[in-house]
Amino acid sequence: MKQLNKGLTAIVICVVPALSDPAWAQSASAIPQSITTPDKVETRIGTLEFKDGVPSQAAADKVYDNLLATHAFNAFVNTMQGVSIAALDKGLQSVGVKNNEVIVFSELMDAKSLFLTANADTVYVIGVLDLSKGPMVVEVPPKFLGAIDDQWFRWVTDLGLPGGDRGLGGKYLVLPPGYDGPLPDGGFFIARSRTTRVAWFGRLFLEDRKDPKPAVESIKRFTKVYPYEAGGYGTPIAEFLAGKAMLGRITQPPATVFHEGSGKVMNTVPPNDWSYFEMLNEIVQREPATSLDPELMGSVAAIGIVKGKPFAPDAHAKKIITEALAVANATSRTLFMSPRDPSWYYYPNSAWFNYLFETGYQFETPIPMITREGAKPFPPTGYRTLNARTNFFYGITGITPGMAMRLTDIGSQYLFAMVDSNKQHFDGARTYKVTLPKGIPEANFWSFTLYDNMSRSMLDTPQRYPRAGSQSYPSPAAEASADGSTTIYFGPKQPDGVKRGNWIQTDPKKGWFTLLRLYSPLEPFFTKTWRPSEIEPVK
Repeated sequence: MKQLNKGLTAIVICVVPALSDPAWAQSASAIPQSITTPDKVETRIGTLEFKDGVPSQAAADKVYDNLLATHAFNAFVNTMQGVSIAALDKGLQSVGVKNNEVIVFSELMDAKSLFLTANADTVYVIGVLDLSKGPMVVEVPPKFLGAIDDQWFRWVTDLGLPGGDRGLGGKYLVLPPGYDGPLPDGGFFIARSRTTRVAWFGRLFLEDRKDPKPAVESIKRFTKVYPYEAGGYGTPIAEFLAGKAMLGRITQPPATVFHEGSGKVMNTVPPNDWSYFEMLNEIVQREPATSLDPELMGSVAAIGIVKGKPFAPDAHAKKIITEALAVANATSRTLFMSPRDPSWYYYPNSAWFNYLFETGYQFETPIPMITREGAKPFPPTGYRTLNARTNFFYGITGITPGMAMRLTDIGSQYLFAMVDSNKQHFDGARTYKVTLPKGIPEANFWSFTLYDNMSRSMLDTPQRYPRAGSQSYPSPAAEASADGSTTIYFGPKQPDGVKRGNWIQTDPKKGWFTLLRLYSPLEPFFTKTWRPSEIEPVK
């Protein structure tokens, strides 16, 4: 013990002189400059005054106003995908399509309806499921190509060709958040949703690239939407005898309600005025509080949108939120119309872009490489590519791994072009042309579609269907030149000597952009040995 006390005394003797050393003494002059705040701070929101680190009343007011604006900005750019699904739901209901019903575009979708970058080449089938009363079943026809996304536009499952039925047709059982009830032993492909509303959509292809009627007949014959009957189909009686399951009724599901969509006028595009936040509030009030990541929901709550509470900002807060919304919308539109990230572009020195190869469908990790040994995933990046996500949901409806995979002969691939070969945005009063070299890499069909810059929906002209491609419906198929290449013209008038199928009409008063679609893409697309020309102005 004496030796221990001597040791402690020695430690104290060593420590005390160190504490008395003036170099260790704390004083105002010793506070590192890196952790101080000057009396005046020049910022983008003005001069902020502080006294010994304490903000003046004016500085505090500016900071809190800026903080509210920042949260409002983030609430827009980080939740537009959810409002997009809500706008889709409202648009469908505006033409009488209720939840758990189905709309079919028997004569394809045209420019009368506002849908973000939809196509005029396939028979669309769309619906919104309400899971608030329990699980729902969606039966899809053979050769279907589709997906289910939840209220926040997160992928839930694929349907049809990329889904569990692999194109043979099948039953998909969609479970609501937190469902822990009985499940069937088989007969269904089961998917779990984190929200009570989900959008499902898909398309069937034209017979022989020219006739939509067989696809429509298949849809109306095989597509069904109905509540799940626990203990019914999919539950063996042996499970009941073993005490593992209850038996439910075996009944014919109620008839599915179909609506015609072709030629209907509806708006499914999310707003960018104050009604955006009102729509966002509706989602927050309806869906479980845990349906969205807490970090994302933090900005939503910070502007006053909280589950179980009224959204009623005062006049001052509403003005700040409205101004931030305008900046957020301008930012989102700029990201979509004028992308600058070089990694987004598919070819070197090109206007054609598709960033999903770099970001994946979750906007986080590049899509896997495909080798003879199988899929080779990339390691997770650990971060979300937020600008790409904002770009995507500002202009596109639907997200699925099927849009971001390197598999040949499956799914579809897309290339956007916002500018011409001179890096100028397209002028509806001018004429342009693009050439697709011989051997267009698709096993199903290819097409161009033109979109209105403002609405991001199909460009509305007397043509009604602003498309050109390898199909001969709803407009003539494009014809190849003697060398096997195919040239498409975009302009207000059909150029002399150009076939009708090789021309898409533009509006002299409107700007536009285009999408090149390849359905069932082939290897030359992925290896980039095949490449479309840039879109060139015709002098």
